Amino acid sequence: MSAHLQFDPIRLPSECETLRQEVRAFIAKEVAAGTFNPDRPGHGDTHDHSFSRRVGAKGWIGMTWPKKYGGQERSFLERYVVTEEFRVVNAPVRLHFVADRQSGPILLKYAPEHIKQDVLPRICRGELCFVIGMSEPGSGSDLFAAKTKATKTAGGWKINGTKIWTSNAHIADYMLALFRTSSATKENRRHGLTQFLVDMTSPGITINPIYQMTGQHDFNEVVFDDTFVPGDHVLGEIDGAWKQATSELAYERSGPERFLETYYVLAELVRTLGPDPDLRSAEGLGRLVAQLHTLRRMSVSVAGMLQAGKEPVVEASIVKDLGTIWEQKLPERVRELSAFLEPEATNRVTLDEQLAFAIKVAPKLTIQGGTTEILRGIIARGLGLR
Repeated sequence: MSAHLQFDPIRLPSECETLRQEVRAFIAKEVAAGTFNPDRPGHGDTHDHSFSRRVGAKGWIGMTWPKKYGGQERSFLERYVVTEEFRVVNAPVRLHFVADRQSGPILLKYAPEHIKQDVLPRICRGELCFVIGMSEPGSGSDLFAAKTKATKTAGGWKINGTKIWTSNAHIADYMLALFRTSSATKENRRHGLTQFLVDMTSPGITINPIYQMTGQHDFNEVVFDDTFVPGDHVLGEIDGAWKQATSELAYERSGPERFLETYYVLAELVRTLGPDPDLRSAEGLGRLVAQLHTLRRMSVSVAGMLQAGKEPVVEASIVKDLGTIWEQKLPERVRELSAFLEPEATNRVTLDEQLAFAIKVAPKLTIQGGTTEILRGIIARGLGLR
């Protein structure tokens, strides 16, 4: 028997469109000041401490969180608008983005009150960078195969093992990590994992860079060698973190960043083709825009489910699977559609530069946030097919 699956036809309310104009005005001011160049590929994968603080001052980090922790108690749909607008212009949001998207909501649910009071307001002010400690060598996106061990000791836990593909660990203040606190059972391989809040300045942590083909330093290997984590930094149920980990992934996998990472080449293609593209180009553009619109509607629907207090793990996995495959294939499709343009065509040089970057960055898109194979396993299980 298959599970119920539904993408509600949610439309953004009027307050979202008002907010959109505010965000666009803010972005225009930042671009005019030279903070970043929206035509420069990869800027969305960079960080800028002062920019994040200015975003925080606008109340656009932790927007949905309670005001007592620095939030604004606004809707997930309003947060969606902010994310979308920053993503399409490649704004340098990496410092605060993971903390805003998923780490903060996990702390709200599972952290002790004194940690909430300390950490959440600093996230909202754009002061803290969080990273996700899930994938490991030899297990990748199979979270339940994690082997990095947390051993009980006086006052807390000692951590030994390795995490990999940890984006931005080299600039992070904290990690939310899954560690093995006991062995899995034959009946339940999900058993035995616990989630911890790890201070990245703790002794015993070594961070080794993993460079991309673009030359960017984003991914890392993080090695723990008798790293001490205090007992009050355990989040949620000991040995039962698989529930909260899968809940966290609904936040991670459903946003517009999962299909807009190479969007800039589509926007540049539209500018390069001009107002009167030939029939072949117009047909190709039409297909791409229709696909993008569909992904966006699905993603907005998931934001609406989160707003309603649901945990749309399967729907989020579908958005991530379809979205990252689409954005991965987009540069090659844009290259095909631009192949017959004259070298002197308007914006042609800019488009070629963007394509050169996008084609090199595309392979990582179906890896980060969960591989395609793992996602499809989650979807199949959620639909009762395995």
